[in-house]
Amino acid sequence: MIAVVDYGAGNLTSVLKGIRAAGGNPAVTAVPEDLVDAAGVVIPGVGHFAATRALDPRMRQALLAFAAGGRPVLGICLGLQFLFEGSTEAPGVRGLGLLRGECTLLPSLPGLKVPHVGWNSLAVRGPSALLDGLGDGAQVYFTHSYAAPVTDATVATTEHGIPFAAAVERGNVFGVQFHPEKSSEAGLRVLRSFVQISKFPDFQISKSC
Repeated sequence: MIAVVDYGAGNLTSVLKGIRAAGGNPAVTAVPEDLVDAAGVVIPGVGHFAATRALDPRMRQALLAFAAGGRPVLGICLGLQFLFEGSTEAPGVRGLGLLRGECTLLPSLPGLKVPHVGWNSLAVRGPSALLDGLGDGAQVYFTHSYAAPVTDATVATTEHGIPFAAAVERGNVFGVQFHPEKSSEAGLRVLRSFVQISKFPDFQISKSC
């Protein structure tokens, strides 16, 4: 079972449909006890970083323990940002801190609108279990105003005024700023990889870029 965390900030219907299409068995949860028997966890989300306040200390601790136990965690959009230490969008709200860095507002530049909404391409930076089979230029769907920094955990970037982390991966911690459930075959491939990783935690794929 893949636990999909409900904290009132995600389009759960689309996420559940995408995971099922990828061969997974998702179940929505808002209580930490449900993570005990989960093979993987997905943290979805859209909107303001302050929405993560709904994840109380018990759920935060359960998520940290889940990741520390080596089981795979996937953050989607706001869920990816929550994997980091925080965001300038809500300075008083802490992220999980599974990844170092702070999310910031995308720049408003002539001819560029914020939020960044629509299809954009991935620039893949290196081998990634999550992005197996996706090469440079793969098109995926974004909708966000804030973005995570490019760090050594970044496995793909996208540019909207500045380069930002479009996908991150460190050990069993994964995240995508785009919405795989809305990204057609490219997104389905990402979800299939996560389902496979959840079934076989030691599953590793070497990807040619």
